[in-house]
Amino acid sequence: MASAVEVNSPITNCKHEIIRPVANFSPSLWGDLFTSFHMDTQLAEMYAKEIEELKEEARSMLIFHGMKVSEKLILIDTIERLGLYYHFQKEIQEQLTLTFNGYYKLKNEEENDLFIVALQFRLLRQHGFDISSCIFNRFTEKNGEFKKTLFDDIKGVLSLYEAAYLRTQGEEILEKALSFSSAHLEFVGPNLSESPLRKQVLHALEQSLHRGIPRVESRRFISLYEEDESKNESLLRLAKLDFNLLQMLHKKELYEVSRWWKELDLVSKLSYARDRIVECYFWTLGVYFEPQYSAARIMLTKTIAMISVIDDTYDAYGTIKELTVFTDAVQKWDISEIDGLPDYMKICYKALLNLYEGYDEELAPKGRSYAVYHAKEAMKEIVMSYYIEAKWFIEGYLPPFAEYMKNAKVTSTYYLLTATSFIGMDSATNEAFNWLLRKPKILEANVTICRVIDDVATYEVEKSRGQVATGIECYMKENGVSTQVAIEYFNEIADNAWKDMNEGLKDTSVSMDILMRVFNLARLIDVVYKHNEDGYTHPEKVLKPHITALFVDFFELY
Repeated sequence: MASAVEVNSPITNCKHEIIRPVANFSPSLWGDLFTSFHMDTQLAEMYAKEIEELKEEARSMLIFHGMKVSEKLILIDTIERLGLYYHFQKEIQEQLTLTFNGYYKLKNEEENDLFIVALQFRLLRQHGFDISSCIFNRFTEKNGEFKKTLFDDIKGVLSLYEAAYLRTQGEEILEKALSFSSAHLEFVGPNLSESPLRKQVLHALEQSLHRGIPRVESRRFISLYEEDESKNESLLRLAKLDFNLLQMLHKKELYEVSRWWKELDLVSKLSYARDRIVECYFWTLGVYFEPQYSAARIMLTKTIAMISVIDDTYDAYGTIKELTVFTDAVQKWDISEIDGLPDYMKICYKALLNLYEGYDEELAPKGRSYAVYHAKEAMKEIVMSYYIEAKWFIEGYLPPFAEYMKNAKVTSTYYLLTATSFIGMDSATNEAFNWLLRKPKILEANVTICRVIDDVATYEVEKSRGQVATGIECYMKENGVSTQVAIEYFNEIADNAWKDMNEGLKDTSVSMDILMRVFNLARLIDVVYKHNEDGYTHPEKVLKPHITALFVDFFELY
């Protein structure tokens, strides 16, 4: 933080020579790939027409009463994993409600089918239903351990594995379910014959479905479903058409934000900042991919890009004197404050104020200026917390762990990004923003996951830059433990926070639409920081394949 320092020059004896670090962030991987785009309107219309026809077929299947409960659950799961849920939210919720209330009941053979029981449990929990984990008792021995006779049921064990990620605090049977299933799948997975099941097992061990980014998982599942001998051709074609049509919209949005970023030209004006507009858009797509959130995605992408520049300013460029003035200017949020800023900060400050002024111009006619107010207050809060971190760095202060976490949860950016993810959503009322201000369990868990996983992933880099006040260092000093012990503790914090996230899905004070924005933000952390890598700063390995799959590759249709 605040790595730049002022020193006396041995030649001129000037007290204000500033030594700044050399920015060593890699350039954008994408060049001008997304700065041009042509929408094939005729093709889009053709896709849309066929999609509507296929949707009616799928809807008829969903509401058909002459189907076994197990078949209904498999159909719902298939639709969701193909990325088609948003077309059938009402129908799926109705079917799951009937299942939860006992109108649809599993028959004897279905009740003893681990695959079906675990699938029902996972679907109901994902949709906010408070189904008890006791339903798995029938699959355990008297000592509480899962029966060894289940070993041959690979499909069932995989279903149990995915269901176990929906566990909440104190659910011992699901802790055992995860240990049992993961150990068995790790043992048998590599030895399974080449098949869609083998691919599912190996992928699940790498990335659980529940913590995966929906759009990324759907893209992969469509290809996997195509290999399934029991696939429904109509659903498969609907999924491919829908993916391609949505991809057109996403590429149009990516073009729009890429052009905005290029015209803003912060990369050449502020050479120390990361050039990651495509990765910013990918992050946004992880929060919501559905077509109705187009405006919301553009707003959130621009905000992520802006906070990334501000983060780099505090983290690797500004002096404490410069940051003091900038922090004060942001708190006052007045363009007249720009005169007191260094030239390079004027560029950033003006861009920041213009961005939020643009948001207000767009939302004020809808009576939603309150959304911009809340987002602006969240921006002021994070800038102040960046400043606190910068002062810690300059003073060499290592705060107590609790003090560190209080500030670091703000600098995780996730209070800001959660509030900002709401501003483009017409369904996010003022009450939804007030709900955020009350720091509900799901939000606190979300922010905690982001903070501790980021701390683990960036620890070595920050340490090499001389950063003292890292979360790992604070915990190590306070508790007298090794780096490894501290990292294990941070991972434990994250694991417990995920249980609180799952509990938060039962929160009925806001809609599931609102809850899923918070939940999806946490999912992004699980993917972007996979294997303790900072996939945002260094996207080559982690994010490049996902971005290529979502914005470059498409499904061939015949």
